Order: sequence, then C-alpha cells, then structure tokens
Amino acid sequence: QLQMVESGGGLVQAGGSLRLSCEASGRTLSGYAMAWFRQAPGKEREYVATTDYSGGSTSYTDSVKGRFTISRDDAKNTVYLQMNMLKPEDTAVYYCATDYYPFRPLGAIQSGDFGAWGQGTQVTVSS
Repeated sequence: QLQMVESGGGLVQAGGSLRLSCEASGRTLSGYAMAWFRQAPGKEREYVATTDYSGGSTSYTDSVKGRFTISRDDAKNTVYLQMNMLKPEDTAVYYCATDYYPFRPLGAIQSGDFGAWGQGTQVTVSS
C-alpha cells in the first residue's frame, strides 16, 4: 500500500526558507507525476506545485512562482519542495500526492487526479 510521509515543516520568519520532503513507501514514485498541495486553517486544500513523471516539467500556482521549487529524486523515492522568501500567507499544512496513472504529461492531469495523501507537515511563517 502506498504511503507518503511529509517532513521538513516548522516555524520560520517571513523571508526565510524551508525545504519539505515527501518520502514514499509501498510503490515507486518513478514514472508518476507528483504534486504538493497545502491547506490553511479554514480554507480548502489548494494546489501548490507539480512535477511531471520525468522531473523535466514543472508547474506552480501563481502565488509561489519564483519562490518555490519542486524537485524529485526517484532513487530515494522522494519529492522535495524548496520554499524561499516565505510569507505569512504561506502558512498551512503541506501535503504531497501522486498521480494515480503513470507517464502522463502535466497537461493531461487534473488536481483531482492526485491522491495517496500523507499526514502533512505544518509550515508556519511569522511576520
């Protein structure tokens, strides 16, 4: 059974950086698009970033473009989210998720196609 474990969250001041990790077990991540989502208190979960199955194509929500970078290390079965220039509005629980189908380009994947949610990791940015 596929399980995702997110880590790396914490409390940081505005302008600081964090690097989130998401390690999978039970199935290889190789060949599958991966994504990061977040959920702030009182809000719905929102898409943050995604990488295609090769790592060669990435996409970001507008509010994090230029500040966040998603990457993957298939040898470690791990996906990362480097977050720089953090803002208080980035405060949320961050989750990683996998596409259920292999070798699909990003243009063929909807947000609802991602799943296998972990417990998330809390990111808190103070002003």
